[in-house]
Amino acid sequence: MKKQSLIRGSIILGVAGILTRFLGLFFRWPLIMLIGDEGIGYYQMSYPLYMFFIAMASGVPVAISKMISEKNATNDIYGSFEVMKESAILMTIIGTGTTLALFFFAKPIVLFLKWDPKAYYSLIGISFAPIVISFVTIFRGFFQGLQNMTPSAISQIIEQIGRVIFGVGLAVFLLPRGIEYSAGGAAFGATAGAVLGGAYLYSNYKRVKKRYAIKKIKSNPEILNTILKIAIPISLGTTVSSIMNLIDSILVPQKLLDAGFTNVQSTVLYAQLTGKASVIVNIPLTLSMAICTSLIPIIAENFILKKQKGLKGKIDASMKMASVIAIPCTFGLFFLAEPVMKFIFPGRFEGIEILKYLSLTIPFIIITQTTTAILQGTGHYIKPVINLLIGCLIKIVLTWVLVPMQMFNIYGAVLASFGAYLTVSILNIMMMKFTLRVRLNLYEILIKPCYASSIMMLIVLISYNILYKNTISNGISCLTSIFLGMIVYIIMIIVFKVFNVEEIRDRFKRK
Repeated sequence: MKKQSLIRGSIILGVAGILTRFLGLFFRWPLIMLIGDEGIGYYQMSYPLYMFFIAMASGVPVAISKMISEKNATNDIYGSFEVMKESAILMTIIGTGTTLALFFFAKPIVLFLKWDPKAYYSLIGISFAPIVISFVTIFRGFFQGLQNMTPSAISQIIEQIGRVIFGVGLAVFLLPRGIEYSAGGAAFGATAGAVLGGAYLYSNYKRVKKRYAIKKIKSNPEILNTILKIAIPISLGTTVSSIMNLIDSILVPQKLLDAGFTNVQSTVLYAQLTGKASVIVNIPLTLSMAICTSLIPIIAENFILKKQKGLKGKIDASMKMASVIAIPCTFGLFFLAEPVMKFIFPGRFEGIEILKYLSLTIPFIIITQTTTAILQGTGHYIKPVINLLIGCLIKIVLTWVLVPMQMFNIYGAVLASFGAYLTVSILNIMMMKFTLRVRLNLYEILIKPCYASSIMMLIVLISYNILYKNTISNGISCLTSIFLGMIVYIIMIIVFKVFNVEEIRDRFKRK
């Protein structure tokens, strides 16, 4: 199977991620219109628990991609399929256990976390997803290990289409029974989408297996031990990261009550933070995750083959790509928070200021993701986990202290996220410097994209104001000015030589 370069693989996953997020708006927008901020609040309360499971299991596909990449580098094809067999056993246990726990303990969980009792239906709806997602992640890890991101990308799009169709359909069907039932139906959409995406991946996997003439695969406990050795630290790191979102679902509604808000007001503010602002902020983070997903097997291959020059080149390229994504997205969402929110959620655009200030966390989240992927790809599994744990503790303390204060309220949660990811970014960069002996050129990685983003933002703001005065249409003005900004930014990236033409051409080639 033909391998893909870092940039090509990242672009494939990035485009799929953007399409997935765009399709996600077709899921989120009708939901907000149907059940409002209160109903979205019920849905969002259950979602971090689901993501917590995804985080717990996330180390396995990363371990799969890393191990398969290393085995392919040494032409051990049969070993790649041994990895798949052992990981399937492991994920069956994890997925089934999580589904049963969420389904049978939904009420105790709601009571323990002091959620609104109506959030119970969303938790039941999403409880079926883990057992299906378990197998989807295995197949994605397999193809990512082969450094072919196309099957993973297509499966993401199929999964999201299924989620939109079934999730929104069930939400409409169950709405007459109440918004809590409608939110539960929407939550079940994650399972339906995963079934469709998993079916596509499985058919591709069977074709690859047939091509290599692999039939019976023997058990190899030694490989399972290796998977666990790699997966557990990575899962811990991702779990700690997802705990940051879980902290919001547990602490923020409670602490908003301490700030003097009613139960409904707390749910609504929480929905504006996690169901609107975070959804928009997650769009550029999708591109960042595409880089990280492509990066780990490539970094692992260069590391295992001791290609020091290639390793440094990939690290430099990935940090540049992270910065080139993060900085313009931060500028855009900060200065265009109102037009963007009104365009995406017309008539339901409350939470503009939350989006504006939450956008400032984007660079630090992306740096955290990228540096964590680099460290894990080079075998440093525990160190980024410790850094994430430190960030998590900072978030807990800041959320606990700031949210109950009337002057901060929901913005205390935003400040807590900012402080947490800023800390982790600094710690990871220091760790890279000392363990990998990598020296980052901040002028090339940070300052040049800032120059390009500043010019882009100036053009975007001028064009938006001119267009809005002439059309009185926020949608046309917003889309046109953003599209113009993208063109200007690409030109500025070339002008400031962040990536020159030769470098881009070389990065697209497989070395």
